[in-house]
Amino acid sequence: MPVTGGRRRPGGPPTGSLVALVGNPRADSRTRAVAVAAAEEVGRRIGHDGPPEVVDLSALGPHLLTPGPSAGVEVALELVAGADVLVVASPTYKATYTGLLKVFLDRLPGGALAGTVALPLLVMGDPRHALAVELHLRPVLVELGAHVPTPGLALPESELPDLGRALTRWADRIAPQAAAVIREGAGT
Repeated sequence: MPVTGGRRRPGGPPTGSLVALVGNPRADSRTRAVAVAAAEEVGRRIGHDGPPEVVDLSALGPHLLTPGPSAGVEVALELVAGADVLVVASPTYKATYTGLLKVFLDRLPGGALAGTVALPLLVMGDPRHALAVELHLRPVLVELGAHVPTPGLALPESELPDLGRALTRWADRIAPQAAAVIREGAGT
């Protein structure tokens, strides 16, 4: 998983511009497909050309709890910390995000997402869990220093057949906020 982009945040790793972080333990999940589509939708609105980088934690799960260093985990942490815009996606497990995502985010030092626009997204089987994106995922991203536009995306599985429509509504609301934070960070 290469780290792309040449800019550097002062004192930080290379910026990757647009990154989708997928916290589903299953490879090739619906969560991954939604995360990539969401990143592309927001990316178009903020002027990002090209596909997002993807950090799929399903491939890194066995390495996240090992005591020794893992090159794959280190590259993933650097890519996430260097993102200008970070879509953080998870299925909803037990009314919150996955433990896999939590373990990964716990590896980031405090302030690691300073200067990053983080967009929380939860795919859920039951719409009653819609508040989880705001009550559980948003706070950890804020704790890591990210700017988190409102609202996060709580996407019931029943909306997956019309994903484009759901993403358009959401991106219409948050893209202007994301763009403003990015402009502010660039000093324009």
